[in-house]
Amino acid sequence: MKILAIGDVVGSIGCRFLRDKLPALKKEEGIDMVIANGENSADGNGITPSAAEFLFASGVDVITGGNHSFRRRESYDLYDESPFLLRPANFPEGTTPGKGYTVYDFGRVQVGVINLMGCMYLESLDDPYTVVDRLIKKLDTKICIVDFHAEATAEKLALAYYLDGRVSALFGTHTHVQTADEQILENGTGYITDVGMTGPVRSVLGVQPELAIKKFRDKLPVRFDLADGKCKMNCILFEIDNKNGKTISLKRMEIR
Repeated sequence: MKILAIGDVVGSIGCRFLRDKLPALKKEEGIDMVIANGENSADGNGITPSAAEFLFASGVDVITGGNHSFRRRESYDLYDESPFLLRPANFPEGTTPGKGYTVYDFGRVQVGVINLMGCMYLESLDDPYTVVDRLIKKLDTKICIVDFHAEATAEKLALAYYLDGRVSALFGTHTHVQTADEQILENGTGYITDVGMTGPVRSVLGVQPELAIKKFRDKLPVRFDLADGKCKMNCILFEIDNKNGKTISLKRMEIR
């Protein structure tokens, strides 16, 4: 089973670039399943129903989220309606729409996907360790993939070691900068601290550089408009053994 994880898709420009590049990449690499973080896929942060539908129609099978998942109220109903649009599972149950896990059934094999959010430098949510322990038992799938949307690199790596051998792969999202530490941990879990970003190359995390500079220099509120121009798609391809759920190989990529 080959599963592609795509880093945070930024705005309509990132969505269009993904649609332009993903079909050929799926064919070239023989990809079975695509997971993309879409919490920034709408212009101005968040995700809208139209942005989600665009990503699904472009070849994404499961969309994961993060701290901007609930920025757009128009998406709330879609979280409840679509089993493959996720928000972090450690958001409170009952007060937030949707859920943070799903099972994608291929017939011959089932793939569990869990979306979690870190607590360091982000909102104080339920303990991701307790939540993921419960969900691994609940899903009970041979293959299980975790998107850990977190700020701190140490928090991501610590959770990966905690889950090593119990999930097939854990990839980090949120920082929009692709890390070069892809590896297979000793008990077979594939890992990368951050997959990166899908969006404009000349940008600060997708934002026009001049606006980011102004924010850092002046210390005053700035409206963050998206950059344009040439784009990239940061992603990582996990090859997973269907029988034991371990990662066989992994390949970090930047598509331009």
